[in-house]
Amino acid sequence: MANLHWIDVAVVAIYAIIVTMIGLWASRGAKNASDYFLAGRSMNWFMIGFALFASNISSTTLVGLAGDAYSTGISVYNYEWMAAVVLIIYIVFFLPMVLNSQVYTIPEYLERRYDRRARTAFAGLTLFLNIVVDTAASLYAGALLLALVFPDAPTWQIVAGLAVLTGIYTIIGGLSAVMITEVIQAILLLIGSLLITIFAFQKLDGGWSAIFAQVPAEKLSLIRPLDDNGVPWLGLLTGVPLLGLYFWGANQFMAQRMLAAKTLNEGRWGAILAGFLKLPVIFIMVLPGSAAILLYPDLAKPDLVFPTLMFDLLPIGILGLVLAGFIAALMSTIASTLNSASTLVTMDFVRLARPELSSAALVRVGRIATFILMVLAVLWAPQIARFDSLFKYLQQVLSYTVGPFVALFVIGSFWPRANARGAFQAIIVGLLLGAALFVANEILGLIDLHFLYVAPILFVVSGLVLVLASLTAPAPSRDQIETLLWKKSLSDPDPINGAKPPFWLDYRVQGAGLLVMAFAIVFSFR
Repeated sequence: MANLHWIDVAVVAIYAIIVTMIGLWASRGAKNASDYFLAGRSMNWFMIGFALFASNISSTTLVGLAGDAYSTGISVYNYEWMAAVVLIIYIVFFLPMVLNSQVYTIPEYLERRYDRRARTAFAGLTLFLNIVVDTAASLYAGALLLALVFPDAPTWQIVAGLAVLTGIYTIIGGLSAVMITEVIQAILLLIGSLLITIFAFQKLDGGWSAIFAQVPAEKLSLIRPLDDNGVPWLGLLTGVPLLGLYFWGANQFMAQRMLAAKTLNEGRWGAILAGFLKLPVIFIMVLPGSAAILLYPDLAKPDLVFPTLMFDLLPIGILGLVLAGFIAALMSTIASTLNSASTLVTMDFVRLARPELSSAALVRVGRIATFILMVLAVLWAPQIARFDSLFKYLQQVLSYTVGPFVALFVIGSFWPRANARGAFQAIIVGLLLGAALFVANEILGLIDLHFLYVAPILFVVSGLVLVLASLTAPAPSRDQIETLLWKKSLSDPDPINGAKPPFWLDYRVQGAGLLVMAFAIVFSFR
């Protein structure tokens, strides 16, 4: 049992009260559906960037990154730096059309491009993933840490308490309350992670140098061979970008932050800020897991690395601050996933079935949906203990499910001939193939296929079905899809006050600088 000093308990309690009060204060502006679900489409780049980072670097990521670095190696960081690349691709080729469409949800965007069937299928899948993967995994990660403080409390009670604490301001305040609290949580998260890193290196005999001298070289390399269990180089080039395109661009709980942008420039700058914030993760969240190989060589489970570092290394007061940072990450993800899931339920199911509902009624539906989805996530979270690694649980579930929909987004944005028949058949074939591969690979063991190869297989097969089936039906009306097709002019930066922006505000220059920094880190740890 990890005994908390009363000072640490006080720090955590004060933090929880302050964030909840700020969330409730921010809820004052949620008067209609646009306010509640998209923060009135009024968010600037600073809010978007920190909200994206806080939503992504959740408690599951903190636990998962350190745990995978401990068991497999730092190749898990490939998901982090690749996010910067994916975000740049997204803001060049996809964000302009998504923002111009003025949709509430990404599934709604798919309906604009194809038809209602594509929207319903993707909304259902995204809703399932938001609850089973994103929200439930965050609750489980929080319970894993707090179980060290309250060893006699059942997991479900800890999970329920965490959900209720976050659900209060999420249910009342909507996206605006969520994003405002996320900025606070992101800053505290960075501070907490940095403190753990400092204390971990201080305890090592030899500090930073000890890691590179004593940890096996294969565990300190980002570019791994084809037979690597973590992130083989071919999976890095094929699977990771596809999962990233779904996670950052099509996953409602991430894309919703960019949908809330007041202009295209603000959305692009916010995405670049989020990509920049991802780069230091290797130093403050991954390498502490490598240090734990030397500090705690006999841990029973990799997912215990981050909690062990916290409770073993940090002094009184600092522990409370870092624990508050961890809870901040937890609350951030739970709040954002619940809000986006309720948006899906309200806008992609209820509003379609009951178009006569007023904006105020839709907000009420969203609040009820948030509560129900929170209960479902609480019920599922304890089941995640059955899996070996939290981070692998997250990536594996995505690998077997999202490939068909990424194909719909990518091909549909560049090929005007893609139509509703092709989309529907691609979804059916892709989901059935994903289910078959999951059973054959993960349950029956009939094949030995790394999960990072599953996503590109599903993408290619679904893409072929989309193309071939589309050719058997008439092309969609060009007028209907014209604004949903990419053209070179969409890559130009938006004017600022009617004039071309200075070069330092040109997102293309900023994106190029971000890529240089990302590849410099990869080269250093190749």
